[in-house]
Amino acid sequence: MAQPPILSLESISLQQGGRWLFGGPDNDALDLHVGPRDRLALIGRNGAGKTTLFRLIDDLIEPDKGERKVKPGLRIVVLEQDPDFSGFDTLMDFALAGSHPPAEYEVEAIAGQLGIDMATPSSGASGGERRRAAIARALAQDPDLLLMDEPTNHLDLAAIDWLESWLDRYKGAFIVISHDRTFLKRLTKATIWLDRGTLRRKEIGFGGYDAWEEQVYAEEARAAEKLDAKLKLEAHWLERGVTARRKRNQGRLEKLYQMRAQRAAMITPVGGAKLGLATEEEFKSKSVIVAQDVSKSFGERKIIRDFSLRIQRGDRIGVVGSNGAGKTTLLKLLTGELEPDTGKVDISKKLTGVMIDQQRSLMEPDKTVRQVLAEGGDWIDVRGNRKHVQGYLKDFLFDPKIVDTKVGIMSGGERSRLLLAREFARKSNLLVLDEPTNDLDLETLDLLQEVIADYEGTVLIVSHDRDFLDKTVTVTLGLDGSGFVDIVAGGYEDWDAKRRKRNKGPSKAKAERGDTPAAPAPVPKSPPKSDKLSYKDQRDYELLPARIEELEAAIAKGEAMLADPDLYTSDPQKFANINQGVENARAEKNAAEERWLELAELVEG
Repeated sequence: MAQPPILSLESISLQQGGRWLFGGPDNDALDLHVGPRDRLALIGRNGAGKTTLFRLIDDLIEPDKGERKVKPGLRIVVLEQDPDFSGFDTLMDFALAGSHPPAEYEVEAIAGQLGIDMATPSSGASGGERRRAAIARALAQDPDLLLMDEPTNHLDLAAIDWLESWLDRYKGAFIVISHDRTFLKRLTKATIWLDRGTLRRKEIGFGGYDAWEEQVYAEEARAAEKLDAKLKLEAHWLERGVTARRKRNQGRLEKLYQMRAQRAAMITPVGGAKLGLATEEEFKSKSVIVAQDVSKSFGERKIIRDFSLRIQRGDRIGVVGSNGAGKTTLLKLLTGELEPDTGKVDISKKLTGVMIDQQRSLMEPDKTVRQVLAEGGDWIDVRGNRKHVQGYLKDFLFDPKIVDTKVGIMSGGERSRLLLAREFARKSNLLVLDEPTNDLDLETLDLLQEVIADYEGTVLIVSHDRDFLDKTVTVTLGLDGSGFVDIVAGGYEDWDAKRRKRNKGPSKAKAERGDTPAAPAPVPKSPPKSDKLSYKDQRDYELLPARIEELEAAIAKGEAMLADPDLYTSDPQKFANINQGVENARAEKNAAEERWLELAELVEG
C-alpha cells in the first residue's frame, strides 16, 4: 500500500520578473507529491526554475497561488550548489550553522570519511573542500527530505563513490539536480521534468529519461502539425534540435568507438607506436605532443613518474584521478606550462591552444552577450567563417533575444554555455578543458559532446564526469596518486575496469613496478585460438561478445518499455518485473565485459 506523501505542492503558480515561471494562463498549475522514500531526479534546462522549485519546497518563497503541505516535524535540508561561506572562520563554523544544527561529532564523523579537515579556514578553502564541508553539514542534519543541487560539482571520483554509497543506504527521500548522468542513473527511481513552466513526473529512474523526453517531443510535434508553420518553427526549434542532436550523436559514438579501437592498436607500455593501422613514420608525423620518460616532483613527493605518450592530431585525451593525484600537473606538463624534472615534452610549433577553465574567469559581468561574442557588433568570426551573432547563439541553445542581456544577470549554467560559445569560435587546434561540465544542464552537455566530436584539433579534458568522458575521449590517463599514469584506450569505464581488475589480481604487482597497462583490445569478430586458455575459457572468449550484444539489446528494450507513461499506473507489478530484469541484465553485462577483458589480456599476452 502506497504511503502518504511527506510533502505536497498543490496547484502552484509563481511569477518572476514579470513572467509566469510556473502555472499562469499559459500552463497548468504545478503539482508535486514527495513520498517518504522517493529518489527523484529533477531535470530541466538552465533557467527553467529548478532552484526556484527547491526554494518553494523549502518554504523560502511563497507562491502567488496554490498551497504547500508538509508532514508535521518534517526536516528538510538543502545542499546548495554555491553555499555562502562568508562570515564563517572555519569550515566547521559553517557546518554547525545549518537549519537543523548538528552535533560537532556528527559532522566530524562524515568529514573524516570524506577526507576533509573541518578546521580549515573558509577563506582559503578550495572548491572541493567547500563542497565536502557542505555535504558534511547537510548529511549530519539527518534530513527526512534532502534537496541536492549539483552535489558532485568539485568532487573527485572517490568522494562521488562515497556519496553514492551513502545515498544508497539513506532511509529518507531526496530530490537531486545534477548534470552527472552516471550519478543519476545509479541512484534515482523516478524523474520529475520541469519544462516550459510544466512539471511532469514519471516513475522511472533517469536511465529512462531520454526515451521519455523524445516521446513527449514527438507527441508535441504531431500536435504542432496543426499550427501555423512559422509559429511551429519558432516554438519547437529547440525541441527538434535536441531530438535530432541525440540521433546524430549515436553516429558520433560509433565513430568514437572506432577511434578507440585504432588507438588501442597503437598504445604500448611506453606510449609509442606499434604495427597496426599506421606505420611508425606515419604515426610520428601526426604527433603533436610527445612526452618521453617524464617525471615531476614537488618536494619529496613524486607527482608524475616515468610517463611517456605520443598524442596525435585529433586525439581526445581524458585525465582522471582523485583531487591531489596530479591531474593539473600532468596537464601543465603536456601543454608546456610546466617543465619536467627529468625527461622531455616536445610540442608541435603549430599548436594554437584555447583553455576553458573551471573558474569561468574570463567572463565579465558588466558586458552584454553581444560584447562577449562579437565585441558589440552583429557578426562573429567562427573559426574563419562569418556568422550572425543571433544565429550563433541559437547553435548554443540560447534564445537569440538575449543578445543584449548582461552577463552578470545570467545563471551560472548560462554563463558557462556562453563561455563555451566564445571559446569554440576561436581558431585553434588544441582545446584544453578543465572540469567543463560544472554548471551545465543536460542539453548543453549533449551540445558540448557534439562540438568536441566535430572539433578538428586535439582535445585534453580533465573531468570527474564519468558519462561525459565515456562519450568523448579516445584515450584515458588515470592517476592514482602514486606518480604512475595508466594509459587506456577508451573512456572512464574502460579505465575503471582496468583499475578494478589490477587491484584484484596479479597485475597489481605489475602496476607497483611501474609498468603501464596495455589498453583493452577491440572485440574481434573471429577470436584467435590461444594456448593460454582452457577449453571453457576459449568458449567464453568466443561467445561473450555476442552475449554482451544480446544483453545490450535487452537493456534497451526494457528501458523503452519502462518509458511507457501508462505502464506503472496500469500494471505496477509488470513495471517492477521489467525494471528488475533491466537491473539484472546490466549486472550480467558488466560481469561479462570484465570476464572478456580478463580473457583478452591472456590472449594478447
